[in-house]
Amino acid sequence: MRFIFKTDYDQDIRLAKHGGHVFWYSLLGLFLVVAPWVIAEYWLAQLTFVLIYSIVGLGLMLLAGFTGLFSLGHAAFLGVGAYTQAVMVNAGIPFPIALACAGLLAASVGVIVGLPALRVKGIYLGMATLAFGFIVEEGMARWESVTGGNAGLMVGYPKLFGWELDSSTEFYFLCLVVTVAATLFIVNLLRSSTGRAFVAIRDSEISAQSMGIHLARYKTLSFAISAALAGVGGALYAHKIMFLSPEQFNLLQSIDLLLMIVIGGLGSIHGAFLGAIFIIVMPQLISIGKDFLPAAIAEATGLKAVVYGMVLIAIVLFEPMGLYGRWLKIRTWFQLFPFYRKGMFKRQKSFQKSDRLK
Repeated sequence: MRFIFKTDYDQDIRLAKHGGHVFWYSLLGLFLVVAPWVIAEYWLAQLTFVLIYSIVGLGLMLLAGFTGLFSLGHAAFLGVGAYTQAVMVNAGIPFPIALACAGLLAASVGVIVGLPALRVKGIYLGMATLAFGFIVEEGMARWESVTGGNAGLMVGYPKLFGWELDSSTEFYFLCLVVTVAATLFIVNLLRSSTGRAFVAIRDSEISAQSMGIHLARYKTLSFAISAALAGVGGALYAHKIMFLSPEQFNLLQSIDLLLMIVIGGLGSIHGAFLGAIFIIVMPQLISIGKDFLPAAIAEATGLKAVVYGMVLIAIVLFEPMGLYGRWLKIRTWFQLFPFYRKGMFKRQKSFQKSDRLK
């Protein structure tokens, strides 16, 4: 078992807490760099989707996992970023400027949506964001002069300083750079006073307000940052699929995004990446598994929804902390072996909010 003895303040602000972090993250970085030459092109495309969904997942994790504000219309921010990128790139605007505008416009919309969060919470906030998602989807379908409506909108290859990224390898590295930048941004944000304010609001709004945290300001800021990352992810998503239509950003997409962070593990940055891997890999596993199932089951409609539902029920019942929570328990078990206690991972008694305020 590893014990970390801190001897100076610099150890508290280091990204890598010990040599193990340096080794494993370096190994992961090396694999991501050489991936285009060691894996098939199909799996490279799937890895690119994992990176794109990870960016969106980081934003939603900041909102739901660290601030405690759930959104059932997050696909709308994804769509705003995607359509902004498509329209601006098709108009000849350079890719970096279009990407920045996609994030900023999505953030501006996020501020507007975040205003209801100042007065509502829980299921009522979910209903408000759900209504917003329907409004944006309908707007994208009706604004035919800009979005192309239900006929769709084509998106060209991204151009960076006169260099057209028309190969899967080049676009993969672009997504990798943006994902690393987004991850470093979120990691440093959570270590700052702003990130700690988000966590305080999630744990108890009354306690946070009593400590001088401005609830309206930080809730709105959380929505803005989350929407901005979703917009950036949507911009990359537009270039990856190269064709946009309003039904790609509907309620089911929002549920998939929320499902992604719940299964990955709420309240952890790693959970955003694990959830993105799950969302991309699970359909592939279902397709492979159909070969081993009876024809009546394999050809039945709704098999994917059934599998997703079963996995979500299993996560809620047996591992509320998600895939990352399960990994933490496995790692702790090996670190303490053979001195672990039988009831070490037994779920503790939970109290209602009213019990905490007595």
